[in-house]
Amino acid sequence: MITIEATDCLIVTGMPGAGKSTVTRRVAERLQRAARLDGDFISRLIVSGRVGALGEPADEAARQVELCNRNLCTLANNFSDAGFTPVIDWVIPSREQLDFFASLLPARRVLFVVLAPGIEVCRYRNTIRDPRERFDFDGYEDLDADMKRELGDAGWWFDTAALTPEETADRIIREAPHHALVS
Repeated sequence: MITIEATDCLIVTGMPGAGKSTVTRRVAERLQRAARLDGDFISRLIVSGRVGALGEPADEAARQVELCNRNLCTLANNFSDAGFTPVIDWVIPSREQLDFFASLLPARRVLFVVLAPGIEVCRYRNTIRDPRERFDFDGYEDLDADMKRELGDAGWWFDTAALTPEETADRIIREAPHHALVS
């Protein structure tokens, strides 16, 4: 049986509320040795001068997203080299960003999972989060259309609307090596 290995890099993406943080935590807990790399956490390491991914000025926001992406890949390579499977939780909205990740992870089998429970499920899940963890976002339709256009043929688009986080994590561990390989 093909399984997720330490030399793999699992990237889980999706819209706000898709379940990335919960699912990546569950996946990492189930693997023998794993490190969960949270893109939101990494981006918040910038204390002064931080510009969010959708912030202004747009060129600085893009520069900081690229820095976060580089840091995530560096950490993923370091953890993998030390025998830990990196599990990345981050919104990757375009093929260009996914290709950038793959270029920085050349010695890894990159497994790319898009959690796709649907816009209404994402909105609902976002509203039931702890208020400190909510993401005020009104661009679901645009992000969904952009991701489908940009990434529709990449990795595994996994509809998790009817699954618990535990069921989702178990299926990712079993099925990602078969469905999520980035080529």
